Amino acid sequence: MSRIQLALNVDHLESAVTFYSKLLGAEPAKRKPGYANFAIAEPPLKLVLLENPGKGGSLNHLGVEVDSTDEVHAEIARLSGEGLFTDEEMGTTCCFATQDKVWVTGPGGERWEVYTVLADSETFGISPKALVDAGQAPAGGVCCGTASTGADQPATAAACC
Repeated sequence: MSRIQLALNVDHLESAVTFYSKLLGAEPAKRKPGYANFAIAEPPLKLVLLENPGKGGSLNHLGVEVDSTDEVHAEIARLSGEGLFTDEEMGTTCCFATQDKVWVTGPGGERWEVYTVLADSETFGISPKALVDAGQAPAGGVCCGTASTGADQPATAAACC
């Protein structure tokens, strides 16, 4: 099963969780400090909320969750074949999960990931090397466009993917 992922920056996680629980008729599938996600079956949606005060209501990034690493590799081949620059991250930790993924950037600068979750993680994640190298992320740590503290928790100020 594939599903679209929509990652939103929110000013206040608790009020956002309350609102989206009512809107979607479901409780979050995962809750961590500064982070929550909803895994909705119908329509197939992964809604990710990233506490990022001052950036609330803005898009963090977009994605397509797939079932396997083989599907991620197939998308890498397909997207590269279409002439798109791909940024691969295999075995990376992001958003409290170990993932295999590939990133592409849309014409408006919007970041899309195609990813599969390999395992849950107790840490938020580390900085994707490509974002740091491109000057789009502080070297202190970014995952899914949100800066993290030394404790691998989301920080309040961050650049978007």
